[in-house]
Amino acid sequence: MSHLFDFNPVYLIYLLVGLSAATFAEGFYLLFWNKASYRQNINRRLQVMDKKPDRESVLVQLRRERGLTASGDYRLPLVNFNQLVLQSGLSIGLNRLILVVVLAMVGAFAATMIFEGRALHAFGAALFCGLVLPFLVLKFLRSRRQKQFAAQFPDAIDIIVRSLRAGHPVPIAINMVARELPDPIGSEFGTVTDEITYGADLETAMRNLYFRVGTDDLPLFVTAVAIQGSTGGNLGEILQNLSSVIRLRFKMRRKIRALAAEGRASALILSSLPIGMFAVINFLVPSFYASVWHEDLTKIALVLAGCWMGVGNVIMYRMVNFRI
Repeated sequence: MSHLFDFNPVYLIYLLVGLSAATFAEGFYLLFWNKASYRQNINRRLQVMDKKPDRESVLVQLRRERGLTASGDYRLPLVNFNQLVLQSGLSIGLNRLILVVVLAMVGAFAATMIFEGRALHAFGAALFCGLVLPFLVLKFLRSRRQKQFAAQFPDAIDIIVRSLRAGHPVPIAINMVARELPDPIGSEFGTVTDEITYGADLETAMRNLYFRVGTDDLPLFVTAVAIQGSTGGNLGEILQNLSSVIRLRFKMRRKIRALAAEGRASALILSSLPIGMFAVINFLVPSFYASVWHEDLTKIALVLAGCWMGVGNVIMYRMVNFRI
């Protein structure tokens, strides 16, 4: 029982080593592979079109950069993982992503073996860097990209409405969005235009757009365009009303986020206070916990307290984060 809950301060090194290895791998990619700066990557599709005039080649390259095959299918049988990579917006391709993860795992394993010399702990650090950390990073990137897309979406609809009122068809209006707006929405709508150009119908191309982005507002837009394509109607007026609704929802989300900021700050302070106090006391008075630190009851109590704090954090997170 005592071996199960043995604690070693070196455990804290695992996380630091894993984060360091992942950061080093990402820095290596940004330094040697991503030659263009982020300021230059305003619209990835237009940048590729400057080098490749053939729009079909541009479409194939953009798909492969996002982890898809040349025909737009998933490359791996893991649907959820493929969808997470696709919606995160990573443009390094699936092969390079796997290479970065492998480098992070190898770095974490080697660093842990050097600092501690225990194969089991090194294996655990490698698994964390290879399974847990990439998932968290991809989730963060997807959330950030979806927020950026949602902020741009009303402006994109306004461009489409003005184009439709000027007499342009829907594909031309979508192409205007691809030329006028930066990423992420510029390249996504440009991909829609390229798919329509090379044989896909409008409804399929719009449905693929939703799969690539996954925001809550897109189904309304996709449905409106699909219904207009099959039954007709004043699409410009429908989209104008949709733009107003999306803007109101966006403002409401911002207002709720501001009102819930106090709750999020309280949750952060309450969660970090016990850990911070424990670290400070253990640093200032190392003998304070020395007499009970290696007791099984103490370790069980710490594990239960950690689990209880985790449940409380989940409850508080759900209280201050909800969708509209």
